[in-house]
Amino acid sequence: MTPPLEDDVPSPLELDPERMAALAARATELVLERHRRLAEGPAWRGASRSELEALLREDPPEEGRPAEEVLERAARDVLPVAGRVDHPRFFAFVPSSPTWPGVLAEYLAAGHNIFQGTWLGASGPSQIELVVIDWFRQWIGYPDSAGGLFTSGGSAASLDAFVAAREAVGSPEGGTVYVSDQAHTALTRAARIVGVRSERIRTIRTDEHFRLDVGALAEAVAEDRAAGLVPIAVCANAGATNTGAVDPLPAIADFCATEKVWMHVDAAYGGFAVLAPEGRRALAGLERADSIAMDAHKWLFQPFEAGCLMVRDVRTLEAAFSVRPEYMQDTEWGREHPNFGDRGLQLSRSFRALKVWMSVQTFGMAAFRSAVASGIDLARRAEDFVRASDVLEIANPASLGVVCFRVRPRGTELDEATLEEINDRVQRRIIETGTAMMSSTRLRGIYSLRLCILNHNTTWNDVRRTLEAVERFGVDAAASPVT
Repeated sequence: MTPPLEDDVPSPLELDPERMAALAARATELVLERHRRLAEGPAWRGASRSELEALLREDPPEEGRPAEEVLERAARDVLPVAGRVDHPRFFAFVPSSPTWPGVLAEYLAAGHNIFQGTWLGASGPSQIELVVIDWFRQWIGYPDSAGGLFTSGGSAASLDAFVAAREAVGSPEGGTVYVSDQAHTALTRAARIVGVRSERIRTIRTDEHFRLDVGALAEAVAEDRAAGLVPIAVCANAGATNTGAVDPLPAIADFCATEKVWMHVDAAYGGFAVLAPEGRRALAGLERADSIAMDAHKWLFQPFEAGCLMVRDVRTLEAAFSVRPEYMQDTEWGREHPNFGDRGLQLSRSFRALKVWMSVQTFGMAAFRSAVASGIDLARRAEDFVRASDVLEIANPASLGVVCFRVRPRGTELDEATLEEINDRVQRRIIETGTAMMSSTRLRGIYSLRLCILNHNTTWNDVRRTLEAVERFGVDAAASPVT
């Protein structure tokens, strides 16, 4: 028998179709089983580095193992050891609760191995990104000149925005950027990356509700201009991570227009609140920003990663990022289309827009509006519960989906150090008992508990049950404070 020619040797990295189908079916079964049982278990599971080193540290095998065993091991030993950010009682940080069509979209996009840096490489996917970006434009209230692109998240979106802002003012050596004392660290990193020296990233104080003080901003800009420095961008919050606070966007927009300074809004957490009437009212003025960072993997209920940058004039992105080397000359094919690689820092891009498109097509906008409105309403009800409690105290009123509070039983005389110790014990006990996942923060130096309510599966029962547990644990901790 003639041995096979070299060209006929199968790839060592291929599986036969029947086995591929069986593995995909098992993976789907595991994901669905997790989804069905998610609310029954804790919202967080972690392990120490030493524990995981003992479990997972090994040399790569020279010969492969059965794919079925590898799949089961990943599902048993790796994936469950993480925060369940889609758990209905995961209230820490900023949760994410993806739709099933969004999950399927990730699978389809990965299976098709989409490269979406150019129209030539992915015409259909690029058209869907244009469609979805235009949905976002309409929701924001941006003009027809606006556009943008999907990014990995708010950090990459803000970096792209700062590059566009820097180029718009001519790449000044003495550039300054202005952020509030509640700004996300991503803004500081982005400013440093685009060349703004650390001492020229100005931190502006906020008011009693943690909103940027426009008077203090004006003073800082005036001082910098007098010193010969050039303001690059003012950064406003539309849903600060700490408190959900929304800065006075109309006043900031007026100031930036007068001073001819780029206005960037970090709406990574709160931007999609515009879908609900109350959220739209809270975010009035968002449409006047030069650029906006938004995360669809937060309040638009998509799997990670699904960030987005929107700009009032899409030409500002193309002017900042478009580079046309000889080896990309074929991507000029057709002149009426954009290449998304010319709008941001990534040329290698996955097809992130598909999950939003499939989710919206499946459920419709009414369902999304209802889900966003529910998160806002649950945060307001949580604030009402705290204000009526004899054990709890509001630290900052509910803003969008965030409410901050602490244990401080009425009638007790406890100093701040003791209150911090009590609240820290309560927060740890909430997590350790599997009641919920809840994070803490500091507001003007005061230790506070924080609920961020975004999950479309979260009910009032989930929120009430968590708050009642905080009350119980708070009473216990206050009765035996550590001195």
